[in-house]
Amino acid sequence: MTSTPEGAQAPAKGSRAGRNLPAAIGVGCSLGAVLIAVLLLVPWAWYIVVSIALAIATWEVVKRLRDGGYAVPVIPMLVGGQAIIWLSWPYGLEASFVAMAATVLVMMVWKLVGQGLSNAPENYMRDLSVAVLVLAWLPMLATFGVDMVRQDLGNMRVFTLVIVVVCSDVGGYAAGVLFGKHPMAPAISPKKSWEGLAGSAIVGTIGATACAYWLLETPHWWIGPILGPLLVVVATTGDLVESQIKRDLGIKDMGTLLPGHGGIMDRLDSLLPSAFITWVVLALLL
Repeated sequence: MTSTPEGAQAPAKGSRAGRNLPAAIGVGCSLGAVLIAVLLLVPWAWYIVVSIALAIATWEVVKRLRDGGYAVPVIPMLVGGQAIIWLSWPYGLEASFVAMAATVLVMMVWKLVGQGLSNAPENYMRDLSVAVLVLAWLPMLATFGVDMVRQDLGNMRVFTLVIVVVCSDVGGYAAGVLFGKHPMAPAISPKKSWEGLAGSAIVGTIGATACAYWLLETPHWWIGPILGPLLVVVATTGDLVESQIKRDLGIKDMGTLLPGHGGIMDRLDSLLPSAFITWVVLALLL
């Protein structure tokens, strides 16, 4: 019998995948409605939505890290994360990389003088390394997701990203619940199965092909069979990465803001690396 980590919520009974399914569906539909309204009516507001979500997600991760004994610099990470996202609007991705480098420099000094120059900071390299990882993992990857909205058919590119990741999630969940017998990574995420991955690949590829044809208005139908499997692998890997980080920290979820899902970060774990891959593939193939 496995035990729930201290401070974590036990999964809802009756769900073989460890979710409170009605709550998860309700929250997912609500978030989907907001996303559709923003991207169809005011695409530029996508920057606002993402920046708010990233601020909350960064706070969730930082809080969990500090609870776990990592003294990461909170203020530079929150302010720098916003700069990384927003500077891409007028100046493009180059400005985001500049903001990333500037934030790292500020954190280096912040940690060095945080307790006064007469006191040497403890775990300096460890804490800085974790902070840089979080910056690259959250705001830097998210920037590729917001930058797409500035491109031709930008809102449809973002829709494609979200739809394919959702298709992957739904296909994996359904196949895992119905047919899952062979664990894929039992030491990291016991609920994931190879059957679930196959379901993700099938539904995700169908979703990507449909998006390429109807949303992106491209005659190149083969973009879907390329993008779909890539996003399935990347989204699944992103989920496993967050699962391992949470396992290291001894927690079940990064937060509790979204019933049936956990925190904002628990919804972004697959989307963030997928945003980068979607940006690259569509930039190359469209």
